[in-house]
Amino acid sequence: MTESADGRVAVYIDFDNIVISRYDQVHGRNQYQRDKSKGLSATDAGEEVAERLARATVDIGAVIDYASSFGTLVLTRAYADWSTPMNADYRGQLVGRSVDLVQLFPAAAYGKNGADIRLAVDAVEDMFRLPDLTHVVVVAGDSDYIALAQRCKRLGRYVIGVGVAGSTARSLTAACDEFSTYDALPGVEPVPPATAKQRKADEAEARDSETDSKESEADAASGASKRRRGRGRKAETPARADSTAAAEAAAEATSEADAAEAAAEPERDAAEERQAPRRRGSRRAQAPATMLVEEEPEDSEDPQEVASVLLEYALRLCHDRDDSDWLHSSQVKTQLKRLDPSFSEKSLGYRSFSDFIKSRPEIVEIDESSTARMVRLI
Repeated sequence: MTESADGRVAVYIDFDNIVISRYDQVHGRNQYQRDKSKGLSATDAGEEVAERLARATVDIGAVIDYASSFGTLVLTRAYADWSTPMNADYRGQLVGRSVDLVQLFPAAAYGKNGADIRLAVDAVEDMFRLPDLTHVVVVAGDSDYIALAQRCKRLGRYVIGVGVAGSTARSLTAACDEFSTYDALPGVEPVPPATAKQRKADEAEARDSETDSKESEADAASGASKRRRGRGRKAETPARADSTAAAEAAAEATSEADAAEAAAEPERDAAEERQAPRRRGSRRAQAPATMLVEEEPEDSEDPQEVASVLLEYALRLCHDRDDSDWLHSSQVKTQLKRLDPSFSEKSLGYRSFSDFIKSRPEIVEIDESSTARMVRLI
């Protein structure tokens, strides 16, 4: 049963904002736009791009678990264009967390999907439609959400913001009652130290490729200009006959090359057909773990070990929300049920929740001196 004092929480996720911000945080400023042209899909990209995607994967579960520490989750919505390969790669995480997906096709040529407007309209509508909402969690970093945060506070809701460090507007942070960076959420793995060096190398590589691209464009423009000037000259020049002969020779050489390529085509097709299964297998191996989770058998893990990890995680979340050293055991159990509604100490072989926590002295410390059973993380 949900306690009467529990909050009722609505979560709104600007998915593109949080994913792109995390990618740029890990790999360097504006790196997402540079890599977008390579095809940011874990299933279809090459080894290098798939590895970069895996390092920048957003843990949606950590965000939702953090939101659940404020109360019962009434609704959880994510706004994005789910037809793009990069967003579709999060299918396993989103379906596993029962997130309501709102499809937003880009309404303009420049690609803006209008998630901020749609999210704000839905949030205001929900506050009037669900008057018992007590908390609103906005997962984004744009200053566009300042007005939404102010309106939610004006309507008596407690506003929590979650954004990526370095991509969050200070004005949005000030507009929220409470703001947390994604990196500081319990359960989020920190960026490896080596990533900073890799980020500098990526930025240098991007600058070099941009310089090479500009040089090639300049060369192409110069060649086109010369060709236009050549076409504008009069046909009476003596060099016209020589150029005609050269063109005929080039055409003959081209036809010979085409014939040779056509002869080699069957052999090349056969070689590609032999290598196709190998390439498909390597692409499967390069997919991030989130894409393969649903293929694992559900009973592959020890229930006792899973319960221990869940207990430690719940204690961390409760301590993060409560400044006191000791926590009520009922508070911890409530958080456990929010993380995993199927949790039951009786199904694990314990008569009560007290017996369950007593069996894990390496994780939790119990204060037996108080009348109310108090616990804390070791």
